Amino acid sequence: MRFRGHLTLWLGLLAGLPAAAQRPAPIVAPAARYWVTFRDKAGQTLQPAAYFDPAAQARRRRQHLPAADSTDFPVRPDYLARVRALTDSVTLVSRWFNAVACRATAAQAARMRLLPGVRSVEAWPERPLLPTGTPRLKASPLPAGPPAPLSPADLALAHRQTAVLGAAGFRQAGQQGQGLRIAVFDVGFRVTDTHPAFAHLHRRRAIAATYDFLRRTSDVYRGGTHGTEVLSCLAGQLPDSTFLGLAPAAEFLLARTEQQGRELYAEEEAWLAAAEWADRHGADIINSSLGYTDRRYFPEQMNGRTSLVARAAAMAVRKGMLVVNAAGNDGDDPTWRTVGTPADADSVLTVGGLDPDTFLHLPFSSYGPAAGGRLKPNVAAFGVAITAVPGGFERAEGTSFASPLVAGFAACAWQQQRDLPVMALFARLQQAGQLHPYFDYAHGYGLPQAAAFSAAGQPAVLPDPTFDFVAADSAVSVIIRPEAAVVPAYSLPLQAAAESLANLDPDAAGPPVPLYWQLRDASGFIIRYEVLEVSQRAILRVPLRELPTGGTLRVHFRGYTASFGGL
Repeated sequence: MRFRGHLTLWLGLLAGLPAAAQRPAPIVAPAARYWVTFRDKAGQTLQPAAYFDPAAQARRRRQHLPAADSTDFPVRPDYLARVRALTDSVTLVSRWFNAVACRATAAQAARMRLLPGVRSVEAWPERPLLPTGTPRLKASPLPAGPPAPLSPADLALAHRQTAVLGAAGFRQAGQQGQGLRIAVFDVGFRVTDTHPAFAHLHRRRAIAATYDFLRRTSDVYRGGTHGTEVLSCLAGQLPDSTFLGLAPAAEFLLARTEQQGRELYAEEEAWLAAAEWADRHGADIINSSLGYTDRRYFPEQMNGRTSLVARAAAMAVRKGMLVVNAAGNDGDDPTWRTVGTPADADSVLTVGGLDPDTFLHLPFSSYGPAAGGRLKPNVAAFGVAITAVPGGFERAEGTSFASPLVAGFAACAWQQQRDLPVMALFARLQQAGQLHPYFDYAHGYGLPQAAAFSAAGQPAVLPDPTFDFVAADSAVSVIIRPEAAVVPAYSLPLQAAAESLANLDPDAAGPPVPLYWQLRDASGFIIRYEVLEVSQRAILRVPLRELPTGGTLRVHFRGYTASFGGL
């Protein structure tokens, strides 16, 4: 009776309303995101000297590219006007892809397909928004108070994060990124304009341009601090004058493309818009410590072609820019362990994270290969670093910081040979890895070494063999040569007894020397790989039945790589 009484009262109230108010509200068709590609750019032209910054013009000349091509021409205004007249909103206009992104209803999309000049109208599936993954790749919440002073161990790490890449050699050669422009795409650069770590950049006006592609303003100094931390691994400076990155003498373009705490397709649009902007403003290198994974895609879509941001990165490389991207921090996520996008693109230099204590892969650093068995990551650097944060400096972890360390390395390397084509530089950076020619899907080619560039043009010095393969009827063993078995304070035995290892003084022995090994199938795909701590000369025994038909056992130890197999 109570329910019926309430219903009667409600109907009575409705009866007293005007007729228009009693009618149900019309159902509004939901708008979705669409990518509209046009057929041509007929009639469009471009004056390169008026459109491109002088630095962009110079880069194109160095890269033997035309002053402009059709991908640089503007989208036809009549095509654009027709789409604007039909849709709820146009969110991106891309010259590179002769396309626009917009939000529209299904009926509006059907009408757009009939417009003159429209090649295709593709719906972008939008998966439900979920909380972002580990905050190691995205910006963390701002700390409640100033960070604690750096400890002696932190100060040592601040020096080592660049020293292990060859900072001293680059400095001695006068190479700290002079003449290079590096674009940084990130979630925000809060306090970058006031932090003393960047005072040297502001004194010489080294931040050439800034833009927030989400708010559409030139102010990038709000939002998150992740970009501030990343920039510090390129050019930050401690009060004692220690540089936290290798390119403090470069110029920088700062672009906010990311929203903190959410992964929206708008961020991929912003990445593309920022890449076109960076091209126009003369960027040589793009550092992108960002990645998109299971909030939008499936692992098999990490093929370098599916995502808009991967295609944008590939186009940026075609324009002569080196794109350096963090591998991601999903290595310890059982549902998604592989690199994200745009790190999946072939021509993107993808950077994994190393433990500063062991120089080995950090568990959270995302693994390769990318879809199709393609090598990823390409190289690696410390995934734990000292960074600038509001109020001071602190230790941070993530491949977000390995990426700018390598981007700074690339700037110094490119400074040596400014006319080097971008993909030739890409290859040289891989060859500079301390594991080269060995690679695996955790370390890539390893930590780049400046010495590889200082020796450019000199005859290659082949490393002395450090181990031998010894084949028996049913297995192949790897035996370290006696001359390669000497570590500080002692020599490795052929076989170590358990009690001798237990009594070994780790301080006297020094850091462990790793041996890398892998099994490859006949196509070269790595089906198994491992890193061993070397405690004896007879280090590895592999049953021959485990070698795939036509495959190989490949081993790297102390700079020497060799293979056994092809059976």
